Amino acid sequence: MSGHSKWATTKHKKAVVDAKRSKLFAKLIKNIEVAARIGGGDVKGDPPLFVAVQRGKKTPGPNDNIDRAVKRGSGVEAGGADWQSIM
Repeated sequence: MSGHSKWATTKHKKAVVDAKRSKLFAKLIKNIEVAARIGGGDVKGDPPLFVAVQRGKKTPGPNDNIDRAVKRGSGVEAGGADWQSIM
């Protein structure tokens, strides 16, 4: 039983789902930035960047964030962090 406020239960469940989604999308954005930094900003000419962008588009998130991540990684837009790929 929800108690007095059904919204309180919904709010807590939604917070958990949103936190998981944002953590996943942040990880994908970092991968896109690393791939763009290594191979440049051409999505069609860079296979690792193409795969990273496709993974990003499969997840629920705005496409504008993906485009900005490519621009930040390639150096077109300022503000990108210096993420490095470690193997």
